[in-house]
Amino acid sequence: MSQPFRLAAGGLVDRGRPLSFRFEGRDYRGYAGDTLASALLANGVRLVGRSFKYHRPRGILGFGPEESNALMQLGIGARTAPNLRATEIRLHDGLEARAVNCWPSVRFDVGGVNNLLSRFLAAGFYYKTFMWPHWHVYEGVIRWAAGLGKAPKAADPDRYENRFAHCDLLVVGSGPAGLAAARAAADGGARVILAEQDHVLGGRLRWEGGEIDGLATDRWADATIAALAAMPNVRILPSTAVTGYFDHDALAMIEAVSGDDPAAPAHLPRYRQWQVRAGRVVLATGAIERPLVFPGNDRPGVMLASAVRHYLARYGVRSGDRAVIFTNNDEAYRTAVAFRAAGGTVVAVVDTRADVDPAVAASVETLGIPLLRGASVVATQGAKALRGVTVRRADGGTLRLVCDLLAMSGGSNPNVGLFSQSGGQLAFDEELAAFRPARSVQNERSVGAAAGLRTLGEALASGHAAGTGDGAAPRATDAHPAPAVTACWRIDAPGKAFVDMQNDVGADDIGLAARESFRSVEHLKRYTTLGMASDQGKTSNVNALAIMAGLTGQGIAETGTTRFRFPFVPVALGAFAGRAHGELLRPLRRLALHDRHVALGAIMEDYGWLRPSAYPRAGESRFEAEQREARAVRDGVGIFDGSPLGKIEVRGPDAGKLLDFIYANTMSTLKVGKVRYGLMLNELGVVIDDGVCVRLGEDHFLVGASSAGADRIAAWLEEWLQCEFVDHDVLVAPVTTNWSVVTLTGPRARDLLAEAGASFPLGAEAFPHMSFQAGTVAGIEARVMRVSYTGETSYEINVPTGRTAELWDVLMRLGGRYGLAPIGIDAWNLLRLEKGYLHIGADTDGTTTPLNIGWDHVLRRKGDFAGKRSLMLALHQDPARLQLVGLRAEGGEPLPIGAHLVRGEGADRASDGFVTSSVHSPVFGRGVALALVHGGTGRIGETVALEHEGRRLTATIVQPTLYDPEGARLNG
Repeated sequence: MSQPFRLAAGGLVDRGRPLSFRFEGRDYRGYAGDTLASALLANGVRLVGRSFKYHRPRGILGFGPEESNALMQLGIGARTAPNLRATEIRLHDGLEARAVNCWPSVRFDVGGVNNLLSRFLAAGFYYKTFMWPHWHVYEGVIRWAAGLGKAPKAADPDRYENRFAHCDLLVVGSGPAGLAAARAAADGGARVILAEQDHVLGGRLRWEGGEIDGLATDRWADATIAALAAMPNVRILPSTAVTGYFDHDALAMIEAVSGDDPAAPAHLPRYRQWQVRAGRVVLATGAIERPLVFPGNDRPGVMLASAVRHYLARYGVRSGDRAVIFTNNDEAYRTAVAFRAAGGTVVAVVDTRADVDPAVAASVETLGIPLLRGASVVATQGAKALRGVTVRRADGGTLRLVCDLLAMSGGSNPNVGLFSQSGGQLAFDEELAAFRPARSVQNERSVGAAAGLRTLGEALASGHAAGTGDGAAPRATDAHPAPAVTACWRIDAPGKAFVDMQNDVGADDIGLAARESFRSVEHLKRYTTLGMASDQGKTSNVNALAIMAGLTGQGIAETGTTRFRFPFVPVALGAFAGRAHGELLRPLRRLALHDRHVALGAIMEDYGWLRPSAYPRAGESRFEAEQREARAVRDGVGIFDGSPLGKIEVRGPDAGKLLDFIYANTMSTLKVGKVRYGLMLNELGVVIDDGVCVRLGEDHFLVGASSAGADRIAAWLEEWLQCEFVDHDVLVAPVTTNWSVVTLTGPRARDLLAEAGASFPLGAEAFPHMSFQAGTVAGIEARVMRVSYTGETSYEINVPTGRTAELWDVLMRLGGRYGLAPIGIDAWNLLRLEKGYLHIGADTDGTTTPLNIGWDHVLRRKGDFAGKRSLMLALHQDPARLQLVGLRAEGGEPLPIGAHLVRGEGADRASDGFVTSSVHSPVFGRGVALALVHGGTGRIGETVALEHEGRRLTATIVQPTLYDPEGARLNG
């Protein structure tokens, strides 16, 4: 299998190590050191993909992360990966790839019919069509057509890792500026991390020529990299893309360790995510060449001029036989010279500029290459590969040039993605015809081409200075002077001229957006999907902004730029997870009493902790166990393991002040030894958790949270302290796992606790409801709160976790005479519902406020607190708002959770609320429920209709507190 476009020598590939691979079901050969893109070009494969919307044929455009056309589905089975760039896929033996977004193949794609219908599929077409008939007529087809590659359906078999690192200097990019910065800083003793997304370090030093300190650029790069690798204070990370730049010089990086090579050792992770805190950051991210916008600029065989030069120098691949160079700047002339030197025919250089520097012009004319000044390519020919171009000469006439390669260059954009993520401000440079960094806001410095510098000497000097190196910077002998460029944003000619290749956004789409008043850059982006493809607009954004500026009469600087977002390049989701997947995603937590529960036959289920749901006896169903356990509590005493309940100690002179803001009710007035129930809200006034708060001392509180909210509320308190109340003298200490909780509840709870040897008085007056005692129980240190979630006399006994089993055993041994029964989550939930107590997350959702659950009277007496201002909105004051009420089922069975109360008939039928919790009550012998009902508190006694999955039910609205509404059993 020949590689007709592979040169006999040159490049960094190993011709002694041939590799076999498959693309679209056909076998090909490449060499070690190739990318999939270079190997396909070497084999003469031009058609490598289809565009997203119109399914137009597409070929390779670039050579790195800017590639927008050559997206691949790599591998098979569980290791298949979608939407990988052929330019970044390292070739390995047996590699199997297919183009995405085409069926049945890239050569014959049924979706290509979209191109024939393109006049009906202009920007925003989905906002104007599919209005009739019903949306569902179209939905299936649209969802089938959406997307690009296919995600694997099997579990990911690969390993991933997360690492953390600190350094004095992080250098992003290993071109001339990056290497100079790293060497200068390392020589000064700084701890340096050098990150390069390519697996080969050196950047353009490998292919642009010139000399540094008397060495050829590639030799100087080798020597500098070797010196850095030998330094103990330097860490070099090849194949590592910096994907995000966050506050306080925190950066995220993704290292491809084994990447997509199935032959890599099994112990290696596929990807490793690094989170780095850097003292300083040097961004040596280079520049990205812009395409020119002209009709037919998306045809396979139309490439960036720098990419053509890159494939020649690095891989020994000539991207065609007959090339036309189309440019508005000097740099593309280097491609003409290199292509001619590689044995190709340069049909012509087409330059939009009438005046070209004589030395630049001579570089091609002395080789016999025709130079067409003031000319433009206005059309391309060919179906699935380029066959020729039409050129409009300066005099207005046209000529046809036969070619199989069009190398275009519209100038270069400094690669400012990470700089912009850091918060830095950009300025439009008319001389560069591009945006460049203007003002940094973090400890960052952009250097080299990333800063808009255009010569090798400037790049080295800026990198050396950014590394704070002493002495002179490396001395460069530039092979090329700074290239001049004259902006050319669009060639005015009939036909489809594409700006965003992947998403099929054309210059006409930008014109349509302008006519329809979507002129803001963010509106333009969303209306046309410009820059929203997997390349994030790396080659399209500046051209698009310039075209919009021309349409609106604004300057490009005034038009502005869209936001550059994380991640800078696509990231495998597994890299974010690291090892936190499967059982390690959320490690299963077992209670101190786990073995005791299992021995009692408990059904153990995952509630964040592995907890007992019920304790069924032999021959007993789960429902029967729940009902029996609930009756045991009402008639005697139940014992419940409540250890996962959140426990957070808040200490300090300002503890009360902090808690007054955190809770929707006041805590600073709480007396020592007393307990108060409270709600916590977010800034939107939404209930996020509830629990009891105990005042253990004048400056010492114990904040209770739900089991699900224990960790979250502790972190939330810390966030307020660290970000808002930095002057508060308060310490927050989560102690959930320090103390276990064994709860006794029921009319015989006091008797059992007394027999267990409580060291404090238990009478109703000495130890009333909502109070606290410290002492011992069964000789064990204990904090005991008299609080209830069941409506019965209850005691929450907090003991050191290491002594929980000891206490449990004593109570179980003594409890027989009192009818003691262990109770699980099922019965616990039933008991609280009979009493009308809400459960956060069940009876509330992301919109529930205190005004929905009857806290109006409390909030009226409260000063400032989190969420107060949001509660002043009119919608929260509406008398018809959702309100928490009870429901009593008129039939024997419980009401289904989620069933909707309905009002009206036919087309006027609407939801009037919904059931949030529901059980069968052994006390009332019927179903009882809690529900959020519109205007519910004013509708007590009303009979309502409910619907659920086609069933119609009836219930009566009642007060939430059905059981012991006077509280006699609770307070006795």
